[in-house]
Amino acid sequence: MPAPTSDDSALRAIVYSRGSLQLLDQRKLPHETTYLPANDHETCWTLIKEMAVRGAPAIAVSAALSVAVELHNAAAFPTAAAVRDFVVACMNHLYTSRPTAVNLGEACTRLKGTVESAAAVPGATAEHVKEAVIADAEAYQREDLASCLAIGENGAKALCDAVASRNGGMCPTQIRVMTICNTGALATAGHGTALGVVRTLHASGKLAKCVALETRPWLQGARLTAFELAHEGMPRTLIADSAAAFLMARGEVDACVVGADRIAQNGDTANKIGTYALAIAAKRHGVPFFVAAPTTTVDLNIASGKEIEIEERGSEELTHVRGTMVAASNVPTWNPVFDVTPSDLIEGIITDRGVGWNNGGVVDMKSLLSGTTSEAAGTPALVVPAGYRDLDEQGVKQYIAEHPRLASLMGKAPVESWTCHEVGDGNINFVYIVEAPGSHGVVVKQARPYVRCVGESWPLTLNRMRREASALREEFAVCPEHTPEVYVYDEKMSVMAMQYLRPPHTIARKLLYTGSTPDFFGPHVAEFLAKTIFMTSRLASANDEAFRKLASENANTEMCALTEQVIFTEPYIVASNNRWTTPQLDADAAELREDVALHAGIAALKRKFVEANEALLHGDLHTGSFMLDLEHQTTYAIDPEFAFYGPMGFDIGAVISNLLICFFSQDGWEQVTGEDRSKSREFLLEAVKAVWDGFSSRFVELWKQREAERKAAGEAHVPASDAYMRKYMRELRADALGFSGAKMVRRIVGIAHNADLEEIQDADARAKCERCVLALGRRLVTNARDVVADDDENGVDALVAAASALRG
Repeated sequence: MPAPTSDDSALRAIVYSRGSLQLLDQRKLPHETTYLPANDHETCWTLIKEMAVRGAPAIAVSAALSVAVELHNAAAFPTAAAVRDFVVACMNHLYTSRPTAVNLGEACTRLKGTVESAAAVPGATAEHVKEAVIADAEAYQREDLASCLAIGENGAKALCDAVASRNGGMCPTQIRVMTICNTGALATAGHGTALGVVRTLHASGKLAKCVALETRPWLQGARLTAFELAHEGMPRTLIADSAAAFLMARGEVDACVVGADRIAQNGDTANKIGTYALAIAAKRHGVPFFVAAPTTTVDLNIASGKEIEIEERGSEELTHVRGTMVAASNVPTWNPVFDVTPSDLIEGIITDRGVGWNNGGVVDMKSLLSGTTSEAAGTPALVVPAGYRDLDEQGVKQYIAEHPRLASLMGKAPVESWTCHEVGDGNINFVYIVEAPGSHGVVVKQARPYVRCVGESWPLTLNRMRREASALREEFAVCPEHTPEVYVYDEKMSVMAMQYLRPPHTIARKLLYTGSTPDFFGPHVAEFLAKTIFMTSRLASANDEAFRKLASENANTEMCALTEQVIFTEPYIVASNNRWTTPQLDADAAELREDVALHAGIAALKRKFVEANEALLHGDLHTGSFMLDLEHQTTYAIDPEFAFYGPMGFDIGAVISNLLICFFSQDGWEQVTGEDRSKSREFLLEAVKAVWDGFSSRFVELWKQREAERKAAGEAHVPASDAYMRKYMRELRADALGFSGAKMVRRIVGIAHNADLEEIQDADARAKCERCVLALGRRLVTNARDVVADDDENGVDALVAAASALRG
């Protein structure tokens, strides 16, 4: 069976939809990408046993999903108890395929617990129990991906800190990392564990090289790790297992990071055979040795590695190569698949909850999982900074009172007269407005170590507040008329205090979808986009080195990974985060998951998102990211917690998509309220044109000014011709419209929706509008250039015409 998409960037180990599970046959990589059906637990057992699917997290996810698919496709069960018995039997059998990997046992125990609980509910039907198991299996897949993203962020920092501690507190600009076996996206639900750490280092510009050991006897490092490294363009070298110690002796390895199949309470770790030898070599040469694994890999039921069952495999893996015997026929063999690395050789164990550091030869995993800390060489075990605490409304007032600059903004009114209200309505952070009689007030924003709309089960880096504060300051420097001022950034507390945009400032989104038509909005947005994008781009930068440094420092890896997940992946697969108007859009959502041309288009856009570092972007610029004062005609862009250096078209497309979504929503509001929304529809389409036309003309104007400055300064520079600028803007327009389509699709079937449509209570009216959004979104993702092929040189008239035609 061929890979499910024609674009290599979409390659993944597990391809799941309700009713279908395909697993990438990793025995054939890198020469052939073959997907094998695993639509029942028996087939999945065989594929796990025969190493077609590998990696402890991927094994567990595959096992859980195989049962989900089998349940979905099965004939009706007579009773809830029958479903329970079937699932328990399946999970017990699947566990025997790879007993060393604790993740598999954890998944089996979890699903058995789920089915037992569901079946025990009074009056539970077989369908209810089936759905409970399927939903939990899907949640297990999502949780593994979120875990890997957190491991990558935590691990990148841990490696840099450990290398710095061995270099007098200074970490090299880039570090050289060694790893064994495969622990990447092919071994997990995505991103990877140990290789996920490497991937995060690379994304932040801190990876000099990844040295991959070949990993005998199955050569996972040569076939899979090297394949993933090459596939993503990371600097890499492949070496024989036996060459690792010599490379360390030459001083060419800064750190080691490996995966794990089971971790004991004291930090002893079972992993692919050869890991123990690698740890000994690292210890001898003073190279920090890390283990990276999700907390599901930790087995607190065993005190040490002595209790870990080690799987042994047959002799043919040692005596034969490609089916040909290479050893003497009368030589006995011993072929353990795993070994156990004692915790005294491990610098730290990186998990999704933080890092457990070696303390006296032991890594206390129980303390790490319970939320307490251990320390080695003064390094905190958890990523959450010492002194951090969650703020509530009373805590925010106390915080302001203790900071002189902030307190001065509150005037002379006593603290007890201040008011504080939490007003955050986004998915990520907490936002407080603090006012005092006669004062201007202050906005205090705090990032907590998790996604607000999900909770602690979805951890997020606290560094995002630093990046948001930095982005606001950069935007304020080039466009103060449309950016609020940052007063204080407190890294320890992950807090930013900033200018309060007092009433009548209002979030633009509600003004627009309720029929307001502020003519100044489009031109203001265009000015903000042009200034912030051009002035932070390479076109305006003084030199390549300075630009690359800025892009690296503002990589915002975890937030970008979250964006990749919810915009470029989940809407096109079965994912527990997804939701839509049901049953009205059930068929539409199913079509998205089967549309090969659409998948190719979104894969190309994802590649652009990941690879293009063109300018500093807001990262989540929708109509809810602007505050307007209709009376004084002012516009401010807020909330750049997703800010990163990326493709210019991403921000532009985000704004355009939201204006178009609002345009399509007007029919629904017209039907529900009985109001004539023709003026609003006309305004919104004009706003789309105002945003693009205003942006493109202002961007080119700034570009020409910069060219003139370079010429006047006598810089050695090849000037951009008018013809090149026109071509550049056409390509940028195509990018913007493609990203606009991606945003439109995700707002209908993904995790986060727009109030423009969500607030329409009539489901049929809402679904009719949403179907128009999907239709235009799919067209833009598939081929944005086609939408504007008949348009004028630089405008978006054809896009506006296409939107109008869909209403008919």
